[in-house]
Amino acid sequence: MIFMEILRVENLTKIYGKGNSKVVALDNVSFTVEKGEFVAIIGASGSGKSTLLHIIGGVDKPTSGKVYIDGLDIFSLNDDKLAIFRRRQVGLIYQFYNLIPILNVEENICLPLFLDNRTVSKDKLNDLLNLLGLSHRVNHLPNELSGGEQQRASIGRALITSPTLILADEPTGNLDSKASDEIVSLLKKTNKDYKQTIIMITHNLEIAKCADRIIKIEDGKIVKEG
Repeated sequence: MIFMEILRVENLTKIYGKGNSKVVALDNVSFTVEKGEFVAIIGASGSGKSTLLHIIGGVDKPTSGKVYIDGLDIFSLNDDKLAIFRRRQVGLIYQFYNLIPILNVEENICLPLFLDNRTVSKDKLNDLLNLLGLSHRVNHLPNELSGGEQQRASIGRALITSPTLILADEPTGNLDSKASDEIVSLLKKTNKDYKQTIIMITHNLEIAKCADRIIKIEDGKIVKEG
């Protein structure tokens, strides 16, 4: 089997504040992820895992260190180019869905393509709707959907651009156990069927066990990996 590195995080440090109010959110974090891998990052609240995910996604910037996605140093890009890169190459799934209330399911899923003036492949959209179990809900607004359906729509929005990387931030944190199981199964299926590289953060060890590899973070440092 040929392994191909898709993500490299080098000596990532993030410091907020100064003096007595200084907080070290990330402390010299380094790791790599292979193409097609499903990695879970676990840690308690305040451990730095969300900060790490946001920096990997280019949403936040590090105090020092590098993030390479598919060989590109993402922080060598200016803000405009980084925003375009993020829209095309990084799919973000949030705990609270972040769907646009006035757009229906199909419009929410296709939004990244609309923002990029790209046409939607109807075949790809239909395949995705079938995978998500949302074919019968395409014209529904977010407030007409269950929490699990809203999260499935947000997964569709992350997948529609065929991104290099999917970053899932506590994707089951706002769902009951049945809907959580469905979302985890969907992420695993996406990883296997689409060979989609996924990094998921969670505080739930049972959910993390569905991944190929678990990275544990405490006080901004990696304390266990395997």
